[in-house]
Amino acid sequence: MTDLSRNIIQTIAYYDVLDYPMTSFEIWKYLIVRGGAENQKITYSLGEIIKCLGGDDLAGKIEEYQGFYFLPGRKKLVERRIERNKISEQKFRIIRRVVWFLRFVPYIRMAAVTGRMATKNASKESDLDLIIVLKGGKIFTGRTLVTFVVHFLGKRRYGKKIADRICLNYFITDKSLEIQLKDLFSSSEYSFILPIIGWSSFRKFQLENREWIQKIRPNYQLDELANLKMYSDSEGAKFVRRWTSLVFSSDFIEKELKEWETRRIMNDPRTRKPGSMILADDDSLVFLPDPQGPRVFEKFKNRLEEAALD
Repeated sequence: MTDLSRNIIQTIAYYDVLDYPMTSFEIWKYLIVRGGAENQKITYSLGEIIKCLGGDDLAGKIEEYQGFYFLPGRKKLVERRIERNKISEQKFRIIRRVVWFLRFVPYIRMAAVTGRMATKNASKESDLDLIIVLKGGKIFTGRTLVTFVVHFLGKRRYGKKIADRICLNYFITDKSLEIQLKDLFSSSEYSFILPIIGWSSFRKFQLENREWIQKIRPNYQLDELANLKMYSDSEGAKFVRRWTSLVFSSDFIEKELKEWETRRIMNDPRTRKPGSMILADDDSLVFLPDPQGPRVFEKFKNRLEEAALD
């Protein structure tokens, strides 16, 4: 079996864990290169991917239906993906309504969709994951204001209120755009990331993270055009942000909020949960008490063992 065939199978196997059958273009775009591009210095063209998908090497290893590729016996994922795409489009209306208001929040630089919503693979029970970029030096003030607005709109996830709620657990600043956790799961998250506001900050985010993502996914490229779900920045929003930022400009406010929010995070019992990823400093406010990456990776390894590739 060729290296390309192995890479295709492991890519399909990884997204099988996420119940996500893939088109030939998606396999090419999100291809996981075994050993990393840094070691192999190899990239593949879309034509090579399509040729390999129809070749003898992968016969019996993968199946195809309606243009989607998946592991043997997983044909049901195609219908599920089509249904979840419809659900995701409906949920995007909620995200865009909330982000429309977030455009007016001072210190916000970017709001982008991640998780199942970014892949348009959300179920009816899914929450709505956002990564928020705030001005450096104002992360605690900005987080408080963003949380207040989302809560006021009745769309903040907390407790058992999960479905169709915005999950506010990942804040970074425009001075710290490089993701700290650089694993296979993160490379997928930030390959699919979909900005709703803050195109210029999003481009900087991609530039900061391109190198490590391409070590795992060599075909990863920067977005050249804004997606159709993005809001353009209006003069009215700029005006409101400019004047409200003056109201909250005091370093005293940032200092007090930092002490208060850090104390709350550190007192949360989930912070001490084994395997949790909790960051609370001037560059990052990340609260992931149960990161998905390790769990997904274990299932991925099982898929590879079943395919006799690991």
